[in-house]
Amino acid sequence: MFRGLSFPQLFLATFLGVGAGVYIYKPIYEQYYWEQKRLKADVNTVDTVEKKE
Repeated sequence: MFRGLSFPQLFLATFLGVGAGVYIYKPIYEQYYWEQKRLKADVNTVDTVEKKE
C-alpha cells in the first residue's frame, strides 16, 4: 500500500481532487469560451460589413 492508504481511498481522493479542480476552474473556462465566441461573432460582423461595401 501507499503509506497506509488503500486503493479505494486513493481512488476517492483522486476523484475528489479532479472534481474540485473542475469546480474551481469551470467559471474561468466558461468566460474564455464566451469571450472567444463573442470575438468570433465580431470578426464575422466586420467581414460582412466589408463585403457589402
